Amino acid sequence: MQSDELTLFRDMARRAFEQEITPYYEQWEQDHMVPRELWRTLGAAGLLCADMDEAYGGAGTTPHVTLMLIEELSRMGFGGFASGFGIHSNIVAPYLARHGTEAQKQHWLPKMVSGDAVGALAMTEPGAGSDVQGIRTNAVRDGDEWILNGSKIFITNGMHADLVIVAAITDPGKGAKGTSLFLVDTTLPGFERGKKIEKIGQHASDTALLFFQDMRLPANALLGEENKGFVIMMEELPRERLGIAAQAVAAAEGALALTVDYVLERKAFGQAIGSFQNTRFKLADVRTQIALNRALYEQCADEYSRGELTADKAAMLKLASCEMQCDTIDECLQLFGGYGYTVEYPISRFYTDARIQRIYGGSSEIMRELVARSILGRG
Repeated sequence: MQSDELTLFRDMARRAFEQEITPYYEQWEQDHMVPRELWRTLGAAGLLCADMDEAYGGAGTTPHVTLMLIEELSRMGFGGFASGFGIHSNIVAPYLARHGTEAQKQHWLPKMVSGDAVGALAMTEPGAGSDVQGIRTNAVRDGDEWILNGSKIFITNGMHADLVIVAAITDPGKGAKGTSLFLVDTTLPGFERGKKIEKIGQHASDTALLFFQDMRLPANALLGEENKGFVIMMEELPRERLGIAAQAVAAAEGALALTVDYVLERKAFGQAIGSFQNTRFKLADVRTQIALNRALYEQCADEYSRGELTADKAAMLKLASCEMQCDTIDECLQLFGGYGYTVEYPISRFYTDARIQRIYGGSSEIMRELVARSILGRG
């Protein structure tokens, strides 16, 4: 998609978000969930899974379009929904498109494009977060079926999900090399959702505990090859981290725009606080940090579109952009004074929504270790 086409699509998307999300988002934050119908509304507008092939109902665009949509949601202050949108359009759909059989793609992708099926990714467990080798959820073959048992925690879109990609042990004792991925239809017996997990931010993102109790899956629920789940996850991590960076950079831009408007209007000691040197220098630093991270993000997005983005560079991007997001939004909130700590001012939501970015998708500590390994090898 050419840059002028991308601009037109961005403008159309922003108008759609302003119409379908802006008037209701405060209520959704209080509800701690967006309505199920929002997914179908965005699907009807062509805003879900845009880079999926036209054969499955997508627009057949480049990944840049999906990333741009994540950016717009984040810039507008919809951080919670941006996360759920990213899981659905930027992670689950590409997993299916790149590793699914034709039958699996025909069954699920059109529903994901239309919003009739919401996707979720279930890797994390109560005892296994960054350490994927600690997974306990297991699947045992029984004739033409698999029997799935276990639980997952912190699952974004977990309350709405119709399709969950679940990581499970299929060859005990082999750790990561014995892990497989399954396409779990949540209408099947044995699937159960726990109560919503309450969080300090990203309230509009429904986050759930999921349980699998002697859940029988058909043989064709296996995504990719048996025991190759960890390999698939590693292949898909660069795109996941690219999406998180899109959120980080755009949210920081949105927070800066709010802050500039505020400091030009708010007066202290008889003058606009934007005229004080401290304010001017702080915002100069914020803008510089955002610009540096946007440059790296756009470079990585271009590399991904050419199949050239490496895991260590995606880790550097995720580390740098999420640390920047938290640091710059903290500086912005400070300039609002006491008002910044009230829920009446949107800057407070930018602040609380940002904090999880340094944790999910691989914590900053894990990102540092991955980058260090690319320089020094394993310690």
